[in-house]
Amino acid sequence: MKFLLTLLCLWPVAGWAVNVDICYNYDCAVHAKVLLTSTQMRNVRELFIDVSTPQQERDAISLSIGMLEAYAAEQTPTGNDKGGNVADNGVDGRMDCIDHSHNTTAYLQLLKRFGFLAYHDVLEPVERAPMLVNVHWAGQIVELSSGRKFAVDSWFRDNGAPAVIYPLQDWLSGASPDE
Repeated sequence: MKFLLTLLCLWPVAGWAVNVDICYNYDCAVHAKVLLTSTQMRNVRELFIDVSTPQQERDAISLSIGMLEAYAAEQTPTGNDKGGNVADNGVDGRMDCIDHSHNTTAYLQLLKRFGFLAYHDVLEPVERAPMLVNVHWAGQIVELSSGRKFAVDSWFRDNGAPAVIYPLQDWLSGASPDE
């Protein structure tokens, strides 16, 4: 029933939009309100329509984070962001892991608010600090049925690419797509 109400709420309405607070330029130096239209939110919702398992939902979350980043880049310079912190050093719109964890968590909260998440809940961002160097942050979700936690990390890839999702213990141990 909740999902049906969400679908009805997303029916095209002229001028309808939802605000999301994002940040960029390292350590959330710049904040911006991104307006997501009903059409954009319907596009995101399409990723979740046929989801019937927690893994499928994580796959949809990964894709939706990339999609929401791309929508934000239409209104902010975040489209200049490259994976990691080296390829975009000094560029307006660059994002470090703090920016990414903030934005990913905001997007995850939006997915939850619209009822797109049936198998996961959103937690606070998570930090890993191997030997207190290379501190790194990511968004975090928990699978409702098992209690297993996962890191949702969009920092590794260029803006608009799907986020990587790892079991939390793997991510805390340093997992990255470059391995």
